[in-house]
Amino acid sequence: MGDVAKDLTAGTIGGAAQLIVGHPFDTIKVKLQSQPAPAPGQPPRYSGAMDAVRQTLAAEGPRGLYKGMGAPLATVAAFNAVLFTVRGQMEALLRSKPGVPLTIDQQVVCGAGAGIAVSFLACPTELIKCRLQAQSALASAGSTTTVAVKYGGPMDVARHVLRSEGGTRGLFKGLVPTMAREVPGNAAMFGVYEAIKQYLAGGQDTSGLGRGSLIVAGGLAGASFWALVYPTDVVKSVIQVDGYKNPKYSGSLDAFRKILASEGVKGLYKGFGPAMARSVPANAACFLAYEVTRSSLG
Repeated sequence: MGDVAKDLTAGTIGGAAQLIVGHPFDTIKVKLQSQPAPAPGQPPRYSGAMDAVRQTLAAEGPRGLYKGMGAPLATVAAFNAVLFTVRGQMEALLRSKPGVPLTIDQQVVCGAGAGIAVSFLACPTELIKCRLQAQSALASAGSTTTVAVKYGGPMDVARHVLRSEGGTRGLFKGLVPTMAREVPGNAAMFGVYEAIKQYLAGGQDTSGLGRGSLIVAGGLAGASFWALVYPTDVVKSVIQVDGYKNPKYSGSLDAFRKILASEGVKGLYKGFGPAMARSVPANAACFLAYEVTRSSLG
């Protein structure tokens, strides 16, 4: 197998592992991010992550935690093919000669390049996912946004957006904050991943690391992604679930300013707990699955 095919295969398996482990956490994160600000004197729809879990299980059962997984599951092959293949090709370009390990700075550059590429796949996929995850919270709160429409599934969301929200352009709503999340986030994640691997290995040769070390490196790398870009993700989520005909926000900066004005800095970190709780096991699973598969392919 060529390197591109190996990265495609290993990335697909890694992405599937990440999705299965992390999606319930992601559902709670989006519900907390997208719930409307409560009226003065009224409590929020969800008082916190555990309350969101309890209400979701009570209203929708365990399946509610996996709502919206169809869209990312259907595109996980393409998404991770782009992420790991672009990263792999950039590694080949930056490597001085075959087999020479890259520096941490070079891995940061590779991650940033991969982040640019995956943004164009992540944006429509996450718009569909966020609409499905958020609609129950917004509908029960009497929201007037488009998400209050009851979508039957991922394809129903796509059809609605294409028909009623500007065609293909509507599926790329939130591309700017998506890119602002993916580029620095992936730069940090791959840089931290390589830095921790080299630290644990005692040098640039990390080929002898065991699975436990890969789990630690992958988990901490994933945490670094969200620690760096979480407010951007909040802005992306509110933009993507915002109404089309009567939008609350005119753009990313307007959303940032309004969240900050109405809820303070705390509003930019809604759902941060579930995101961080998800990032460690989900990315540990992703990187471990990727490395084991890639190694087995030679």
